[in-house]
Amino acid sequence: MASPPFEVKWGILATGGIATTFTKDILTNPSTRSVTDITHTVAAAASSTSQSRASDFLRSVNAPSSAKAYGSYAELVSDPNIDIIYIATPHSHHFQNTMLALHAGKHVLCEKAFTVNADQARKLISTAKEKGLFLMEAVWTRYFPLSVKIREMVSSGVIGTVHRVSADLSVACAKEDGGLNFPDENRMVNVDLAGGALLDLGIYSLTWVFQILYHCQPVSQRQKPSVLAAVQKYAKTGADESTNMLLRFGEQSVGIATTSLRVATTPDGEGSPAAGPAARIQGTKGEIQVFGPLYRPTHYRVLMVGGERGVVEDVECPIPTDPERDGWGHGMFWEADEAARCLRDGKLESEGLGWEESLVIMETMDEVRRQGGLVYPDLIESSVFDEKSSLNTGKQ
Repeated sequence: MASPPFEVKWGILATGGIATTFTKDILTNPSTRSVTDITHTVAAAASSTSQSRASDFLRSVNAPSSAKAYGSYAELVSDPNIDIIYIATPHSHHFQNTMLALHAGKHVLCEKAFTVNADQARKLISTAKEKGLFLMEAVWTRYFPLSVKIREMVSSGVIGTVHRVSADLSVACAKEDGGLNFPDENRMVNVDLAGGALLDLGIYSLTWVFQILYHCQPVSQRQKPSVLAAVQKYAKTGADESTNMLLRFGEQSVGIATTSLRVATTPDGEGSPAAGPAARIQGTKGEIQVFGPLYRPTHYRVLMVGGERGVVEDVECPIPTDPERDGWGHGMFWEADEAARCLRDGKLESEGLGWEESLVIMETMDEVRRQGGLVYPDLIESSVFDEKSSLNTGKQ
């Protein structure tokens, strides 16, 4: 007789757009994606300042009636019925919010970018390790079956030795007057929230470079990249509006990661038949092309050296949907499934993106920021945990 699925009870910390998408995803029926070994339950959600906002959030995602609504993050992380906290706040808040949860004895899935800087990431990792708690950076793209398949192809040598990976995630938000289509206080361009292209979009470009040129290497052979960066700042706020990174891994491999708020990866819209690849993985025997958006890819192409000209292997990887939940399905459920299995198996970190790799990526972004003179306020750069920080309480 088959064992019942392993149940994970989630607490959702924050009630914005990404929290909505994630929560709706974990409420879909796992069988729609051929998952039978785990199941997800939404136990509670919290707004930092308003219980009614949390209640509205739970209603909007059609959460079970048993789910509790809290008006503070401290109440959420203290709920004994919660196994793991999903951190869905802006990057600026990740360190303080995650530390709050870890100190309350909760496992954590924290949105990317993991933190604002590498020192904060080190502190989170050491705290999780000390307390014996699971901690994972929520780079959902890593857990797409498409990404897993591409990593398997690279690791097994299908396209030979990979010497170059290029990846771009950019959106066209430029206005005729030279500004951008965001109010200055918007999280995309607000340095108080660690806004800018690098931490919001560039993390995906880096994800494709790192999961090939770093993650696919044997652990003993992984090398931190040297970094050369060109950063263009948005004059109105000081956030980065365009960041270009050249990463050298060892002697023979290079990654090119680019991101911009002024020009788009796909000018005429995602899914356009005229779209070129958003990422190219180039090896000695062939090339894998990934079509965007890079955060949610559903199509890749394989071209082989010496193959018949114009003949390629096109692979579509649709994201499953749940007809019983209005056809919903976005792709964030796969990272939740990974977190659940790690909890079931007693793991403290995910093999798909372990602590060490998250830290190396944060160190890389620190160096990019250093070269570009990109600085954030002390409040959000601090690696000193403060339970009463305004980033935890919502109170200035």
